[in-house]
Amino acid sequence: MTKKRVAVIFGGRSGEHQVSLNSAASVIEALDKDKYEIVPVAITPEGKWFAGVEPAQMLAGQDPEQLGQRVALLADPTYGGLAPVEDGSVRVEQLRPIDVAFPVLHGTFGEDGTVQGLLELANIPYVGGGVMASAVGMDKVMMKTVFAQHGLPQVRFCHFLRRDWELNPGAVLDLVEQLGYPVFVKPANLGSSVGISRARNRDELQQAIELAASYDRKIIAEEFADAREIEVSVLGNDNPMASLPGEIIPLNEFYDYEAKYVEGKSRLVVPAQLPAETMLELQRLAIRAFKALDCAGLARVDFFLRRDNGAVLINEINTIPGFTRTSMYPRMWEATGIPYQELLDRLIDLALERHREKNRSRTTFQPPVAAG
Repeated sequence: MTKKRVAVIFGGRSGEHQVSLNSAASVIEALDKDKYEIVPVAITPEGKWFAGVEPAQMLAGQDPEQLGQRVALLADPTYGGLAPVEDGSVRVEQLRPIDVAFPVLHGTFGEDGTVQGLLELANIPYVGGGVMASAVGMDKVMMKTVFAQHGLPQVRFCHFLRRDWELNPGAVLDLVEQLGYPVFVKPANLGSSVGISRARNRDELQQAIELAASYDRKIIAEEFADAREIEVSVLGNDNPMASLPGEIIPLNEFYDYEAKYVEGKSRLVVPAQLPAETMLELQRLAIRAFKALDCAGLARVDFFLRRDNGAVLINEINTIPGFTRTSMYPRMWEATGIPYQELLDRLIDLALERHREKNRSRTTFQPPVAAG
């Protein structure tokens, strides 16, 4: 059996660079070496691409420029692969074709449709959502607007631009305060809870907005919900399925970056202890959210479960969730009956299936011939 050449792309220019390295290390370790020829592709924080660099090496602080070969992904459907870059020139004659790409890039410049667009231009199958689903899923304002259009229940929110804040801070404060205190303030286009604050009064709100505005030009504010934090994994293309839910129990004030990535700062309960009808409702809404954004391959959908009345509210969707063996996305599938390595196989198969389906569509238009 001919092995499929899988390019695992990781690192990147976002604030979640380190998280990506951890996820990619787990993916590369678990991929079946009898089925796949694995090509690790590291993207540095400056945006340079290197083939042959392992994420574990970068985690150890080694310089990818000293370890691998500088490469470029050719956005040309004729080639569809990686070519070496030498002395500033791309060596097309040394092209290495790719059968499928596996982006393990969290946050901006990777999870937001940018890399997906490059892979589309190169006509390379890839794991995960397309350009539109990735871009909308990354932008919390657009995501919540689409969810609202589809009638999905969620907390109240408002948004504004950094320029609005700089020109008229009083109007912005008045707008946000309509949500009541406490209120959460977030950069619209960032993951892993980076730049998120909980504000209890006007002074804290000003500080929270300043922090969020240092990360993004668009800021979102959301009303507080006294709720349990529940997550559901989704897998599939046009006919997706949902995993058993899991619960995050943060030991910090809320599920911030430290609670997510520092051991002992949160507890993960998989599967979550919930009534059967609540589990079914969470799974149903997770699939609706996945379809609302026209996602593909995988996504993790995060929910609030109100403590007072048990209402389910959708918080957000992550189109490239954390992917270490202990991350919630694979852990929920493990609890549902799909082990880690099989999950990777399914994701690669789904990427190839979606690519075949897309290539069934016409790419040119033949105008009708006028009669007479």
